Amino acid sequence: MDTTWQIQDAKNRLSEVVERALKQGPQLITRHGRKTVVVLAYSEYRKLCKSQGKLSDFFRASPLAGVDLTRDKSQPRDEVQL
Repeated sequence: MDTTWQIQDAKNRLSEVVERALKQGPQLITRHGRKTVVVLAYSEYRKLCKSQGKLSDFFRASPLAGVDLTRDKSQPRDEVQL
């Protein structure tokens, strides 16, 4: 993400921000020097949404599905001071 906009500049030049998001990729907008929001093309947004699946499906598809991952209780855990 090469292009960073201060929020006031982004407000004043919104059409340009949108056009660059469509042609060049995501546009980062900052407020008070902090990264705040990203403007990106709707098609890119849809790709991001589609790539997210259910966490339960992820674990079911894992190569470790069905493997017993319980802790070995023969050794006591180290005590931690909180």
